[in-house]
Amino acid sequence: MYFPTAGIECHPLVPFAAALGISFVTSMGGISGAFLLLPFHMSVLGYVNPSVSSTNQFFNVLACPSGVWRYWREGRMLWPLAFTVALGTLPGVFLGAVIRLTLLPDPARFRIFAGLVLLYMGGRMARLLWRERGRKPAPKPAGDLSCCHVLAWNSRVLEFAFQEVRYSVSTRKLALLSLAVGLVGGAYGIGGGAIMAPFLVACFGLPVHVVAGATLLATWLTSLAGVGFYSLLAPFYPHLAVAPDWRMGLLVGLGGLCGVYLGARCQKHVPALALKVLLAAVLLFTALRYLGQGV
Repeated sequence: MYFPTAGIECHPLVPFAAALGISFVTSMGGISGAFLLLPFHMSVLGYVNPSVSSTNQFFNVLACPSGVWRYWREGRMLWPLAFTVALGTLPGVFLGAVIRLTLLPDPARFRIFAGLVLLYMGGRMARLLWRERGRKPAPKPAGDLSCCHVLAWNSRVLEFAFQEVRYSVSTRKLALLSLAVGLVGGAYGIGGGAIMAPFLVACFGLPVHVVAGATLLATWLTSLAGVGFYSLLAPFYPHLAVAPDWRMGLLVGLGGLCGVYLGARCQKHVPALALKVLLAAVLLFTALRYLGQGV
């Protein structure tokens, strides 16, 4: 099958299967899988023009709702966290899209940018795991995880209780971090969830079993806005392929839809430590691969 905007040709089952497998694994950590799907597009399929970022965000638009629905059904959706992250991320997504088209249209330069972003994320997560070495691992979640209760949510603080533990995070710090994450995510084409989930776990100490649903919902909202913004910008950059490749986006989106749902359903059976190791490993591996290709 030929994909006109991407300018490539491949069997339609290849992107579908790749998206399903990637999103199944990463969605357990609150990540849609777009940050790993982008290297697959660029390195395996040869899809390197700027529209790969908007196609990646279109993947999020189709893939995330199944996981969001699953987390909501199980009572593990922390709505205040999701909306705070989304509202902070949206302005950055728009600015990030402009940066992608004006400063990072070259594939080699974009690989270096992406590699540095992922290296920082993976390093933060690895540092958290190093600090936790020697501690008695938390038991695998068992039984009903529908015990996330919001205690306070205002312009200063977000407080909630999960499995008899109380958590508190500054709303302002969360919004500022979301703005920076949105800028990077808008340029990368991931909506910000892949960056936000490790930060919430590593920097704010929030439980990954609660963070996952909120970051998926925020990713869906910001990706929806990102796809629309890239489409609006396309006429102003006639020399570049900017708008999503809808055919490719549909295939990977359907694969992601299945993978995210299955990952969200299986997540409660996986220990939190295993999810953190998974996030750190895939982030560091992808970062080193990108930097190796870009330098």
